[in-house]
Amino acid sequence: MSTTPPVLAAELATAWADIQRHHAELPDLAAPESLIGESSSACGAELSFERLLHEAVHGVAAARGVRDTSRAGRYHNRRFLAIAEEMGLEHVEEPHPSSGFSLVTLTPLARKRYRATAERLQRALRAHTAATRTDTGRSFRGPAARHGSSGGGVRVKAVCDCGRNVRVVPSVLAQAPIMCGACGKQFRIPEVMAVG
Repeated sequence: MSTTPPVLAAELATAWADIQRHHAELPDLAAPESLIGESSSACGAELSFERLLHEAVHGVAAARGVRDTSRAGRYHNRRFLAIAEEMGLEHVEEPHPSSGFSLVTLTPLARKRYRATAERLQRALRAHTAATRTDTGRSFRGPAARHGSSGGGVRVKAVCDCGRNVRVVPSVLAQAPIMCGACGKQFRIPEVMAVG
């Protein structure tokens, strides 16, 4: 993975520090780049302030020694939801069968509290996206792209019903099923709704 641009890393750190001002037990953010590139998971479809606050819930849970997920981190339980509610997130529907209470959204109070921080982070994320998605017909993408393979695209987590997961480029998975050696079923990319 490429290093996170300094502006984006700084905005992530600033946003995290703003959350810490309201939730002092939240540990420091060790590696902002770990939040970039996780484009699909039980925690949300894309990085946003809402997703950052979701990750902060996991940080508080860890600081408290609370097990807030199961099924290899995919299922977000009621302990996760309780901390999420403390931190300004809500889940208005029944839990999802495979991801539980993972798709939380900002409450109106949290949206107001973090408005300026969220806007700064969103500007940095837009700039990062624009900088990393520039691809013209004149760009060289290597032999893999010319011959129709994935070309080293962004990998996402594909899961199997038995609980195993692999990282795969979606276009590769679309070409043919990838079968689990443990149970014989197909790996699939979990359906997640966009947050934010």
